[in-house]
Amino acid sequence: MTSIHPAIATGNVAVITGGAAGIGLAAALHFARAGLKVAIGDLGRDRLEAAASALAAASPGGASDVMAVETDVSRAENVAALHETVRTRFGGVDILMNNAGIQPGSSMFGPRENWEKVLAVNLWGVINGVHEFVPAMLKRGKPGLVINTGSKQGITTPPGDPAYNVSKAGVKVVTEALAHELRNVEGALVSVHLLIPGFVFTGLTAKGRTEKPAGAWTPEQTVAFMFESIAAGDFYILCPDNEVSRALDEKRIMWAAGDIVENRPPLSRWHKDHGEAFAAYLKGGKG
Repeated sequence: MTSIHPAIATGNVAVITGGAAGIGLAAALHFARAGLKVAIGDLGRDRLEAAASALAAASPGGASDVMAVETDVSRAENVAALHETVRTRFGGVDILMNNAGIQPGSSMFGPRENWEKVLAVNLWGVINGVHEFVPAMLKRGKPGLVINTGSKQGITTPPGDPAYNVSKAGVKVVTEALAHELRNVEGALVSVHLLIPGFVFTGLTAKGRTEKPAGAWTPEQTVAFMFESIAAGDFYILCPDNEVSRALDEKRIMWAAGDIVENRPPLSRWHKDHGEAFAAYLKGGKG
């Protein structure tokens, strides 16, 4: 595990928001098993307690190397409190995973509160995490690791949930800007990565299902792929799943960019006049 990235080392400290379930918990468990001290920030006392128990069982240091803190990432003061709590108990932070996210559903003219909640958690949560933790990580002068969880929906922006798409498109832009900023800071040893999951079976995507659909990956598969990509030095961690290959993702992403270059209607992939051209493009014909 320590060969993946210099920040992933025994005794170092990892903070994961949205760490009580799904991808966040899977990542936290990986860090705990590697001997890191792990702090998760999330909402829901019962969920946090259950996650802390699982992490304590996985950690060589047991419960003494695990923290679970109620944190509303949409509130900068909550994120600052999480940082101070971690710093007081574990010291400086080496790894930050801004992973907390929600998806209550949205429509263009749907409830304003859905838009506000999604943007507050999914986008401002990442911005709050970056502003609060990264300057301190840089000051330490040690290798550090920042992972922000984005989404393919923030790249190809399919119709159906515009607030979520906007939030994840924003996460992509923030993470790219952060990577650019840090590579121009002399002596900076903190690397930045954008996690772009595929179809992952989590509480966020279950939608009432109790069994994982055949097409979905598990959070553990996603996290394993994430670590492989970090070891390879990838910034864009574009995850496949059991339905969608990287080649198909690449074609969808290129088609979406082509809407601008080719001056097609927006979201032409779903436009009745361009469906046949898109299907031909996927098969290797000209789009």
